[in-house]
Amino acid sequence: MDILSQLSQIEADALRRLAAVERREELDAVRVEFLGRKEGRLTAVLRGMGGLSAEERPLVGKRANEVRERVEAALEARRALVEAAEEARTLEAERLDVTLPGRAPRIGRKHPLSRVLDEVLSIFTGLGFDVFDGPEVETFTYNFAALNYPEDHPAMDEQDSFYLTDDTLLRTHTTAIQVRILQERTPPVRCIYYGRVHRREQVDLRHSHTFHQVDGLLVGEGVTFADLKGTLDAFFKELFGPTTAMRFRADFFPFTEPSADFSFTCFQCHGSGCRLCSNSGWIEFGGSGMVHPNILRGVGLDPEKYTGWAFGFGVDRVAMFRYGIPYIRLLMENDMRFLTGV
Repeated sequence: MDILSQLSQIEADALRRLAAVERREELDAVRVEFLGRKEGRLTAVLRGMGGLSAEERPLVGKRANEVRERVEAALEARRALVEAAEEARTLEAERLDVTLPGRAPRIGRKHPLSRVLDEVLSIFTGLGFDVFDGPEVETFTYNFAALNYPEDHPAMDEQDSFYLTDDTLLRTHTTAIQVRILQERTPPVRCIYYGRVHRREQVDLRHSHTFHQVDGLLVGEGVTFADLKGTLDAFFKELFGPTTAMRFRADFFPFTEPSADFSFTCFQCHGSGCRLCSNSGWIEFGGSGMVHPNILRGVGLDPEKYTGWAFGFGVDRVAMFRYGIPYIRLLMENDMRFLTGV
């Protein structure tokens, strides 16, 4: 078979193959077989033109170009048909049956932490407290120094807090907002402030390295510890019910004097002792006390004229108490049951 006959055969074979193609990957296989630069059938024929005479070369070259152009045109035409067919199949597969009945959306609910926080803020605003917030990345001054921490206090050690620089850290308590408020407002001051806090703590049933706190502050003339106890007692009875039992125990905090922690009857064992309450029958919720005179002096207030109290507690523990959640880590593990009501 001479070279012109080979070119005609290549054209016929290519057009026949293309007519049967139904997928894009088959198109690429046909293109490589007939027009590929290395192993294509047309390329192989053209390599033999070196043995042709000077009169034959123009005729063969012209015919080869015609074959290439026709095969390429057939490729593009078939590609358009194949792509249109594939798009039609895709649209058919994804077609929606508009006659089907609609699906009702799943109604979620607030996370227990958000629900508790909303309720806490609602109770305190009802008692006349203003609501404040503050920075989560705090300076060493506001987090420790301005709160009367002594220089050798263990809470300031690097291993106990998440330091970002020598002078900034993730706040370890929302009490850091207290001094900012007293610098901005003149007594009487009655406010509540909240947020997320961070400490390098071992995670167990009741402790986590990241949790949420609420702090309260009242500063004015004639404020006493009895006012603190009465406020907390009224608040927790409103939150947990009129039979809620609370107790105070003497404690120490650098920013209050005198100081006390407050606890409630364990919601799991109801005071008989269990793993959650370390067999004590009580769950400690937070700390409280009278604002230390040094803090008042630091913001330009006369401790002989003004007194005040402050308290703080973990919102996570309140959520555990409120909803019977046995492990604090469940609140931070994206458990969808908290949002769906399951």
